Amino acid sequence: MLSPESAATVRATLPVIAGAIQDITARFYDTMFADNPELLRDLFNRGNQANGEQRVALAGSIAAFAAALVERPGEPPRTMLSRIANKHASLGVTEEQYAVVHKYLFGAIGEVLGDAVTPEVAQAWDEVYWLMAETLIGLERNLYREAGRGWTRATVVERRDETADVASFVLHPDLPMSFRPGQYVSVQVTLPDGARQIRQYSLSSAPERGDWRITVKRVRGEGTPEGEVSSWLHEHVRAGDVLSVSAPFGDLTLPEGDGPLLLASAGIGVTPILAMLDHLAATGSQRRVLVVHADRSPDAHVHRDELADLVAALPGATLHRWYEELPAAHAGDPAVAAGLADLSAVDLPGDVVACLCGPLPFMRAVREQLVERGVPASGIHYEVFGPDLWIAAA
Repeated sequence: MLSPESAATVRATLPVIAGAIQDITARFYDTMFADNPELLRDLFNRGNQANGEQRVALAGSIAAFAAALVERPGEPPRTMLSRIANKHASLGVTEEQYAVVHKYLFGAIGEVLGDAVTPEVAQAWDEVYWLMAETLIGLERNLYREAGRGWTRATVVERRDETADVASFVLHPDLPMSFRPGQYVSVQVTLPDGARQIRQYSLSSAPERGDWRITVKRVRGEGTPEGEVSSWLHEHVRAGDVLSVSAPFGDLTLPEGDGPLLLASAGIGVTPILAMLDHLAATGSQRRVLVVHADRSPDAHVHRDELADLVAALPGATLHRWYEELPAAHAGDPAVAAGLADLSAVDLPGDVVACLCGPLPFMRAVREQLVERGVPASGIHYEVFGPDLWIAAA
């Protein structure tokens, strides 16, 4: 918790800091990368830096953490912190790097706000930073202890082109490691300019399969930077090749117990949901499971048949699909509808727990519908591919 003096200062200055936070984070990244180019080359996602998404996400997380400290003392935003810690662990972030971030972040605060940063203001926000940093360091230390740290080799034993822009790779890691359905691994590749860029991909099949499967959508760069790593994987990786991968991490995992579930996905967001369903099928689960998926069209729906087969293998599962473009051939299927996902006609148990994964507009819409139907916010969990812009928007 913040000291009373710092809490009062943070509360008074939060509107000013929040109003300037995106300028602060922009200056922070620019100066840090100028002095430490290896961080941008080998650790940070260059695509997210180019489109500004990482800056927005960092700004949102700092503002959200500070607001929680002053508005709800003793109730840290655990979900947000867990999500960040898992991402950091998958990248191999070290404790020493928090000191580097502190140096450039507070330098940027001083440059952007100037004389408004009095010694009292600097001390209060320094306390905010280190409370957040020490919490993350502790979480990451535990994650490293449980899952391991560093990189292992994984041989590609199969490649399957699912669509023109999506390919699945079945990997056999040198070091056998378990994972929980819903988790992801980082993949590190060396690009032609020598950069070692890292991206996260959900494990899209059950732990019981033995090998790991990742399903990679190629980012085409329509108004955004071309996906460096996804493009490289699509163009260069075939069966027999070896990739450098992390241990599995991620906090959106299959809820334990036997209560009812809602598993909702859109587009490539189906990948962690597939792992959850595959695990339920492999373990003979009798749970009631409502599976919701939305996509552009049936042809664009990656793993469409596999999703239907997994649901059919579960006696308590039902599948509901929506397609923005629905061909006439599918119009007679009662489980398929045209348009965007609409849960108004879906029978929701009162104690359902929901897991969401997909584009932010989809997840926001589904969450809003669930809350309107009486599902508590604490029972709705989500995964964001890339920087968490949901927090930033909030």
